[in-house]
Amino acid sequence: GYDMASSGGDLSFDRSDSAPYVPKSVVPDPELFKGLTQGGHRQSRNDLIYEAHVRGLTQQHPMVPEDLRGTYEGLAADPILEHLQKLGAKAVELMPVHAFVDDSFLLKRGLKNYWGYNSIGFFVAEPRYFGPNGLMGFRHMVDRFHEAGIEVMLDVVYNHTAEGDHRGPTLSFRGLDNVSYYRLLAGQPRFYVNDTGCGNTLNVAHPFVLRMVLDSLRFWVECMGVDGFRFDLATTLGREDHGFDPWGGFFDALRQDPVLSQVRMIAEPWDVGSGGYQLGGFPAEFSEWNDSYRDTVRRYWRGDDHSAQELGSRLLGSADKFGQPGRSSRSSINFVAAHDGFTLADTTRYACKHNEANLANNQDGHNSNFSDNFGVEGESDDSDIQAGRRRRIRNMLATLFLSQGTPMLLAGDEFGNSQDGNNNTYCQDNEIGWVNWDRADADLLQFVEALSAFRRAHPSLRQSRFLHGESRESDGLPDVEWTDFKGGPLHWRDPGLSNFCLTIRCSAEAARSAFDNDAVFVAFNRSGEALDVTLPSADSGWHWVRGIDTGLAAQNANGTVEAATALVAAHSVVAFECKPVGIEA
Repeated sequence: GYDMASSGGDLSFDRSDSAPYVPKSVVPDPELFKGLTQGGHRQSRNDLIYEAHVRGLTQQHPMVPEDLRGTYEGLAADPILEHLQKLGAKAVELMPVHAFVDDSFLLKRGLKNYWGYNSIGFFVAEPRYFGPNGLMGFRHMVDRFHEAGIEVMLDVVYNHTAEGDHRGPTLSFRGLDNVSYYRLLAGQPRFYVNDTGCGNTLNVAHPFVLRMVLDSLRFWVECMGVDGFRFDLATTLGREDHGFDPWGGFFDALRQDPVLSQVRMIAEPWDVGSGGYQLGGFPAEFSEWNDSYRDTVRRYWRGDDHSAQELGSRLLGSADKFGQPGRSSRSSINFVAAHDGFTLADTTRYACKHNEANLANNQDGHNSNFSDNFGVEGESDDSDIQAGRRRRIRNMLATLFLSQGTPMLLAGDEFGNSQDGNNNTYCQDNEIGWVNWDRADADLLQFVEALSAFRRAHPSLRQSRFLHGESRESDGLPDVEWTDFKGGPLHWRDPGLSNFCLTIRCSAEAARSAFDNDAVFVAFNRSGEALDVTLPSADSGWHWVRGIDTGLAAQNANGTVEAATALVAAHSVVAFECKPVGIEA
């Protein structure tokens, strides 16, 4: 590294012995990993994904043994697994577990890097999450998840390293081969390309760097048992000399790899470089985080004009984003909140971010959150405000679970977890960033469990093909039908459109199956008054049953058989299921 006291700055050379401070490596005995299940398991691609942080999910859980809280073993403790199974989660997406370091600017503020997007070791699990069994605790955690029928996916950061820009520390790659490992500015090799916003950009286009990344991915699948990856700032990985290329070297290498071509891949489809926003532009093998889905759902339920029209596309899997050949509605990872931003509860409590605890003068974090505080910033004792907020949360969650595509739930959103308005808890390894189990909303949790069960019970809500309203050969009915509350045609051009209905059936393009009769009718009422909705006609021997109703604080009042019309409460969404007469529950 350079001498920080030198007037030459980063052009100087520090001859101090850095051995005590740089990362070390050991070569483990391959026998260590024998007898353990290999990763690469594939659940259905539209099952629920649960995004979680190892420490954040477990640190304050009262039923996780105290010595295991904040560890890999704690994540696999019975209370966590049972919770995920009740939710119907089929995959857990763990925030970074590659070995990472704390940023120097955070240490100067007395803070730590909590999220872990500052990797320095791509072949080892972060030691700060080790429990009694060290590295093998991670492996046993993965095995426990597999036994519970849950995939383990890792959020991986191959777009940059913890060495930062030209003023950053020399910890590994910079000292080994700076020119190869990093993308440098043309004609100014002292400086780094910064498409990541983190100071440097890993040069994945270099064959040896690409090989390192592939070796790392295979290690986590073959030795550690993981089932897939979410690639942070994935646009960076697809950058060639001419810009982002979905047929570039990184993607081509994944396609040709006999191991990695079989695992699940999810892209965060953007970076901060030129042309960085690439939603819908990734190869067919990838699913993508759909931030357009998040923003649209929040805007619709907030009452924004023109949002209903876009919500129609999001409900059906975002064909406008993923309609290219080879892709499907499952390519869309739908979410209403993620680690990067407000929790779902906080979108109903705060109009503005409150990141003062990050000690950056509240300048960090997103400003466009499409949130609504119901007239009071933060907590409120007003019962009407509390009820409105809880209903808004139920509405957004119901929209998520009733949409085509792959739903993703942020840990804690299922019971109203709050981060006190902080929408960038990357440096809050404390009660702000950790999930608070003691304040869990039991009614909301029961509602989410019912939502998930409803989705699992209806194949029509989990289709891979896009629905375009085409007539089905079996009965002549359209696979999706949009109507107003009176059963008439919907006027999409109305900018203030707030209420609409859709009937979802199995795709006209799908082969005949035992699920052909599955149908769901959903009524969205954003208005401030209760409305009667005309239900579609049902075949002889069938009738419509109220399955999900966000107007209810708990879902134990559902299962009601409806007549030709049904009442939909103000500011709510109701999903009806078509069932044989005599079957209500």
